[in-house]
Amino acid sequence: MNGDEAGNPSPPGPALPDAPTTHRGAGAHSRNDRLGRIAVLGATGSLGSAIVRRLVEKGMAVTAVGRDRARLAVLPADDVRVADVAVGGRLSGALDGAAAIVVCTPPHLAPAILDALPATVRRLVLIGSTRLYTRFPDRRADRVREAAAAFEASAVPGVMLHPTMVYGGRTEQNVRRLAVYIRKVGVIPLPQGGKALVQPIYVDDVARAAVSALGVETSCPRQLVVAGPEALVYADFVRAVARAIGRRVIVVPVPRPLLEACAPVTHLLPGFPRITTGEVRRLVEDKAFEIDEMRACLGVEPIPLEDGLARTFAPDAP
Repeated sequence: MNGDEAGNPSPPGPALPDAPTTHRGAGAHSRNDRLGRIAVLGATGSLGSAIVRRLVEKGMAVTAVGRDRARLAVLPADDVRVADVAVGGRLSGALDGAAAIVVCTPPHLAPAILDALPATVRRLVLIGSTRLYTRFPDRRADRVREAAAAFEASAVPGVMLHPTMVYGGRTEQNVRRLAVYIRKVGVIPLPQGGKALVQPIYVDDVARAAVSALGVETSCPRQLVVAGPEALVYADFVRAVARAIGRRVIVVPVPRPLLEACAPVTHLLPGFPRITTGEVRRLVEDKAFEIDEMRACLGVEPIPLEDGLARTFAPDAP
């Protein structure tokens, strides 16, 4: 129910760089036309495919890299390459000729990707997660932190973006999984009644941020949070999803320990997505962030949640 992204504005972990004193604003993408060929790793996912489409719309030369040949074939990129990102030797060949790279693969692959970058690469955009801010023990959060540390230690110019919960697209499992529960039961149990804050961001807004980050100059931080326009309590997020699919929903406060105890058996319920204990824990964390740097550095104004959900559940949603 909590999705793959989680965060907290002030937990232990790697701190984001201080806000710059000078920004390039909406013109940050002006260098894109001078970058040359751009490779997108993880191009067949919801975010990767959205980035490919946006780059192609801008007239960029794009190499889409992924493991699924059939899914690559439907992308509008002028060059598609099948490669297993987890295998560095195969990956390096897939990146031949790329002057810039956008990495949408799981963060734990970032160190191997950094090692496999060809010398031609002049710009790198990595997708991380605000999950690195969780205060709970979390292996995925650790991997984001490790990826951020590897990126900071590298000499490659670029930006690492840390999105909050990303929704939208046919393959995402944040709001779509929640919608399954609402349709099947109509009752959502939440610790503390869902009072913790969330700040979801629509997938196309993350894609716009990634494309813009390709042209960000050194006056902007190497790491940036990207989030929706405003935070809301999780219970209201659930109600917004219910409205988007035309259903009613009841939010029931349940003690967190009870939900944690029940989480491991959710996969036994026919037709229900699985919920993990870690997801239940993170439901009590506030995940709200300032986005002034995103607006100033990347020139991105995220769309309201209601608009994003309407696009997500539209019959012709990409």
